[in-house]
Amino acid sequence: MSRLAFFSPWPPQPSGVATCSADVVSGLAAAGHGLDVYVDEGLVEVSRGVDRGPELGEVRVLSAHDFVWRQARQAYDLPIYQVGNSWAHEFIWPYLFQFPGLVVIHDTRLHHARAGALLRRQRPADYRNEFAYNHPDVSPDAAELAVQGFDGAYYYQWPMRRAVVDSARMVATHSVGEMTVLRQEHPGRTIDHIALGHGVAEFDKASARRAFRARNGIPDEALVFGVLGTAAPEKRIAQIIREFAGARPWMPHARLLFAGQMSPHLPLNELVQSFGIGDVTHLAGRLDDADFDHAAAACDVGLNLRWPTAREVSGPWLRMLSLGLPTVIIDARHHVDVVTLDPRTWLCPAPTSDLAPHSELRAVAVSVDILDEGHSLRLALRRLGSDAELRRRLGAAARAHWASNHSVPRMVADYERAIARARNIAPPVADLPAHLRPDPEGHARHLVREMLDRPLF
Repeated sequence: MSRLAFFSPWPPQPSGVATCSADVVSGLAAAGHGLDVYVDEGLVEVSRGVDRGPELGEVRVLSAHDFVWRQARQAYDLPIYQVGNSWAHEFIWPYLFQFPGLVVIHDTRLHHARAGALLRRQRPADYRNEFAYNHPDVSPDAAELAVQGFDGAYYYQWPMRRAVVDSARMVATHSVGEMTVLRQEHPGRTIDHIALGHGVAEFDKASARRAFRARNGIPDEALVFGVLGTAAPEKRIAQIIREFAGARPWMPHARLLFAGQMSPHLPLNELVQSFGIGDVTHLAGRLDDADFDHAAAACDVGLNLRWPTAREVSGPWLRMLSLGLPTVIIDARHHVDVVTLDPRTWLCPAPTSDLAPHSELRAVAVSVDILDEGHSLRLALRRLGSDAELRRRLGAAARAHWASNHSVPRMVADYERAIARARNIAPPVADLPAHLRPDPEGHARHLVREMLDRPLF
């Protein structure tokens, strides 16, 4: 068994990673590991803890500021870092470069997070140096776009992850497709897959469906398409509204449900009204996990589109799969292991991970080619809106896929395997930009020398 330092967002932070981390930590502790969970104490309540390492089977939630001295005294067997393309992970960056460990990358494109962490603190020189290290084949002048304040979708084209991979003992990602890409881009580095476990194993779907529909004024006979999770422009909300409005003549009883936080950059009400679907659109607002599952149960089809993407495995999508909901997603390379249907042919798109005959009968979801988004999405809505048997088959396959690949026990087992492997890997030698591995002890000595050199009077 291991004593682990586990860096992550943590409940009650409104983060899918926080929820999954709580499940992982609970499972690892039940298996006999001792864990100190290091968090941002400005956002999560912490304990001070006694001056010792965690007992086997124990979980303590501590301030990240206490890690360095505890590591010096107790020498954890392995630090584990949960890294995502979000400000919620910002407190983790200084530690993962200085204390190599197992890095679990939730989003394999990290540019938004790294640019935010550096440029919000007025560190343009460090951003330039890190950009040049991460992307030596790109002109360093490209960094000036962000320095001058022109952030945006182009961040997705330059993922800013080489330094993370080079500094880790081992890297794991939740996407089989992205694991393959990382191995190709970083030969010689240890990169593995850890299943993301998220969703509900047991749930009274029928009761939740009735209750949620009654609370939100949705008729029992309505066919509900649900957009669950944060509604933001990159979730293709405008495109969904347009194509739903266009498909309504073929599904007159259809309703559109938005359940989740609304981005301030998305004029949702104006979009709904402009396409004349205000009377069949329902806004449930922000939901916790339990309410989210009730909203998913009330749906007949889930719409989980995202482009551009940070190559993440969507937590809301997994929760929909766990409830046996047929879903529509974007056909992206990080879903290469998921068998899907192309709505233009209702066959599996190429390439597919299932090469056996009639693979379309085992499809888990419908996938939309982003280059044919509007046309393909409308075809998907029309067919799913009218074909109850297809919805049933996709939903059953979705639940089976989730049970095999995304349950919490599967995730915990993958973590145990990765921890055992990472413990035996020596910290790598990497010539990182100087700001990623500062020398605070040397800086302290410099300050002391300056003070001693000053005249007393």
